[in-house]
Amino acid sequence: MKFINNPPDAASLMMSARSFGNYDLAAALADLIDNSIKAEASEVAVQCLFNGGNPEVRVTDNGCGMSGGDLQNAMRPASTNPADERLPDDLGRFGWGLKSASFSQCKRLTVVSKQDGALSGAVWDLEDLDEWKMGILSAEDFDAIDHGLDEATSGTSVIWEKCDRLSENGSISPEDFNDAIDQTADQLALVFHRFLEGLAKRRPRLSLSINGTVLAAYDPFYRGHEATQHLEAEPLRIDGSTVTIQPYVLPHFSKLRPQEHEKLGGQDGFLRNQGFYVYRNDRLIIHGTWFRLAKFGELSQLVRISVDIPNSMDDMWKITVDKSDAQLPALLRTRLRQIVNGIKKKSGRTYRQRGGRIDSPTTQAVWKRYSRNNEIRYEINLEHPTIAALISSLDPETAPLARAALRQIEQNFPVSAFADDSLTRSDDISQSVMSPAEIERQLGVIAPRLLAQANGDVSKTRKMLECTEPFQAHWDFVEHKLDEWDFKA
Repeated sequence: MKFINNPPDAASLMMSARSFGNYDLAAALADLIDNSIKAEASEVAVQCLFNGGNPEVRVTDNGCGMSGGDLQNAMRPASTNPADERLPDDLGRFGWGLKSASFSQCKRLTVVSKQDGALSGAVWDLEDLDEWKMGILSAEDFDAIDHGLDEATSGTSVIWEKCDRLSENGSISPEDFNDAIDQTADQLALVFHRFLEGLAKRRPRLSLSINGTVLAAYDPFYRGHEATQHLEAEPLRIDGSTVTIQPYVLPHFSKLRPQEHEKLGGQDGFLRNQGFYVYRNDRLIIHGTWFRLAKFGELSQLVRISVDIPNSMDDMWKITVDKSDAQLPALLRTRLRQIVNGIKKKSGRTYRQRGGRIDSPTTQAVWKRYSRNNEIRYEINLEHPTIAALISSLDPETAPLARAALRQIEQNFPVSAFADDSLTRSDDISQSVMSPAEIERQLGVIAPRLLAQANGDVSKTRKMLECTEPFQAHWDFVEHKLDEWDFKA
């Protein structure tokens, strides 16, 4: 047998690299930010310029920079072996991140780096790749590039040009481009929230900006809120490595301001953001999945579980090139299913509506409780504003029928079944779920009625709503909606 060299065609391989992984703009930038973090940068500045429909992107950090030799190695396709042992805090794996991420958005990649005051630079241009031809920048070339490192002693600047995919081949509008930047900022604030909060182990606090705006960390668990339930963390040892499971149950929306609730729900809402949040060396790689251990459901929508894994388990978790997907190892499946089942029950108790109070003299409750001669009785409160407004709106012939229907409902309340459930399944008793949308619908119906009864007195109407269930229990949300509708005194 004889052997020959049979290298890949440069243009074909590098064009194929454009489709490695499932990169959008946020995921591509995240791979570059990973490199900045590895270089111990404390500041990363991202500039996304529309440039008349021919976008340019620059990512500049203040990390340790690279020598000329290190830079050439970093620009080499598949520059590291994923099977090699790496430092515990290394965010890379395949040695493709810089190249595949960049080429997913552009055709021309320039990297300028400064170490000990000395500049080095290299360029890959997918339209000029004959025989693996990579450009090495000269001193004159640096003068012609806006790399942002002139005043720095060290750092790296990554520049994307010919951004055909980012610009959708030149068809993207300024509005759509700005929307993409806004969505990217939100995603990066989530992916790197631990670094932005200064919580990442062995790393300095990171300042990350996009087009001059410094990103605030987006904590998906809202740990700083007093109503967030921090459940017990559990370390699991797997093949000599530790996986840490930390479950959280988010606050019910009644305990959040509307803008907080909207932000926590994200673009896809609470239902699609429940489940596992997998962190690899403090960097979020996948979220909003149950790994087929449970179904997405209303009563589990407040459950979010952080899973911390080390990079030594990359192969076991089958981490992808773009770090956007992973597969749950079979060794963890049984224990995680047990954890999920226990937590979902806690979430259900938080999410369920418990019904209105009837023991407050300042609250107009839907039900009244009477206790006399060793007998306890519950009656519908006909003076409740919603019920009273309904009856008063009926004609003289229909109003008695409505009262009779309400009396039949209260007189046929299933007392025995309720008493049995209270003894045997008290934790499972709940009212039907009242969502923000349902409260808004009810408010839209009753507020105009009460305003008419108050002869247009907005202040009186708001005070009436504030002491009326269900609006009292969700007053922050209701007040926000009334202000939004300009329902002001």
